[in-house]
Amino acid sequence: MTGLATISLVCVPTPEQDEAVAFYESLGFEKRTDEPFGGGYRWIEVYPPEGTTGIALAPPPPDGGPVQPTNTGITLTTNDIDATHAALKDLGVDVDVGVSRMGEPVPPMFWFRDPTGHTLMVVES
Repeated sequence: MTGLATISLVCVPTPEQDEAVAFYESLGFEKRTDEPFGGGYRWIEVYPPEGTTGIALAPPPPDGGPVQPTNTGITLTTNDIDATHAALKDLGVDVDVGVSRMGEPVPPMFWFRDPTGHTLMVVES
């Protein structure tokens, strides 16, 4: 056995950390860590209300290159996909036009983008 036990964080680089924090807090996430990281940046961790795995809103790459939007692979869950889609849309979040329904066993889902352009998925549990 390797001793690996859980996934605690997923790192998502962001050039504007305060904007990213405000965005995730508007979704109901809570900031649990905010510490100096060097170069004027901070190490920031946000977590969904019932989550134990968080998102580290990491500073941009040290080489000074731009942060490239990516599909994060992060999948969030909700009990009501339609209500969540509508709520995010009402908040002004860049969400897909509609919910994808592919049929069993695939859950209904949609994608949205954070202010940096990173893509996250929401599925109905």
